[in-house]
Amino acid sequence: MTAKQVRAQYTQEFKLEAVRQVRAGQAIALVAKVLGIPKASLGNWVRLAAKRPLSGVGDADKAMKVSPEQMEIARLRAEVARLRMERDIAKKAAAYFAQDTLRGTPGFTK
Repeated sequence: MTAKQVRAQYTQEFKLEAVRQVRAGQAIALVAKVLGIPKASLGNWVRLAAKRPLSGVGDADKAMKVSPEQMEIARLRAEVARLRMERDIAKKAAAYFAQDTLRGTPGFTK
């Protein structure tokens, strides 16, 4: 026996926040991962928002309710992911330039 898969429904506020994060420069894949939504759905929302204002999907009582606290948590998770990525890039750059500096040091063999 197979279980019927329930399709997730999101509030308009949730969609608008997700689209806002993408427009702020976050990658669609990253925002979708942090918010726990399919990349295709987020991509559709971004495309639709460019054409016209977004509207909620389905009935309001059926829609998955997202509290302001959950929205803040999602925003903070996206920010943490962005900051980790920036930190990793800075680490790699520092290692590269340190290696370059070592090459000019007498006695360095590699």
